Amino acid sequence: MKRFALGLLAIPVLLTAAWGALALTFRVAGPWWLGRTIAFAFFAVVLAILLFVHPLGRKSLALALAFGVLFLWWSTIRPSNDRDWSPEVARPPHGEISGDTLVLHDVRDFDYRSETDFTERWETRTYDLSKITGADLFLSYWGSPSIAHTIVSWEFADAPPLAISIETRKERGEEYSAVRGFFREYELYYVAADERDLIRLRTSYRGEQVYLYRLRGRPELARALLLDYVETMNELAERPRFYNAAVDNCTTGIRVHAQHVGGARPWDWRILVNGYGDQMLYERGSIDTTRPFEQLKAESLIVERARAADRAPDFSERIREGLPPRPSPGAPPAP
Repeated sequence: MKRFALGLLAIPVLLTAAWGALALTFRVAGPWWLGRTIAFAFFAVVLAILLFVHPLGRKSLALALAFGVLFLWWSTIRPSNDRDWSPEVARPPHGEISGDTLVLHDVRDFDYRSETDFTERWETRTYDLSKITGADLFLSYWGSPSIAHTIVSWEFADAPPLAISIETRKERGEEYSAVRGFFREYELYYVAADERDLIRLRTSYRGEQVYLYRLRGRPELARALLLDYVETMNELAERPRFYNAAVDNCTTGIRVHAQHVGGARPWDWRILVNGYGDQMLYERGSIDTTRPFEQLKAESLIVERARAADRAPDFSERIREGLPPRPSPGAPPAP
């Protein structure tokens, strides 16, 4: 029985030690070998404590000390807005709201010649919140069908759509790593942009498969959602925080905003495996359900339309040609 209890204790201890070793590997400052050496030493110390320190009270105390040192070091890693940022995430957007008027600063509208060759253009745009007609969702796939990048875009009756993408804020020359995204490697960044920037970058230069779905919902809910996004963008401009690939990413962030405005639905595994998020929305009636899901998905692929539209001023209108209309608010029909 005692060995069984110790075995149960060892499982969470070793899992935490493995997480700590990875954190040390990625986040210890200095040459690459230093972090790996410290990580190996830390894991070896934890394993030695489990195997050779007795009795249980002394073992527990030694483990508490080892993990205490680890978490003390971890707490010293702080997010910052003061780094040598990649140009495309150099300027955090922020907004001012007065009645129905939103003035949004640092809206990105880059002109791309390739993924890495572009003309920078940052704008201040004014939006009439009373003219919001609804929100749309983009799903962009770059590899596995299980994982996609999600982007919300707001449509206005009198202005081009405003797209906002929750992303990592990378430093100049830094590449994205899905594993490092769990270990305070990147700050959280909201890209507020013209769709010609965010969507054309993915369809024309990254070769991603992009789908566009019109979301059911009242304009008032879409407005509240946008205002909640702006509040977070203003907070990040003043107080940065880290991106987390598990709990603070492009899709969980959308759900948090929806919770804030009373639009969230029950938790679903497809919030994490978000490549199947459109299937979840279909089952919930949040997107068009007048045709089979497979047909809807095929009709929602906008890659060819986006490439044909390219730099056209009416890019947003052209990528929506042929899409099912936005479902009317109210109780959704059963799919």
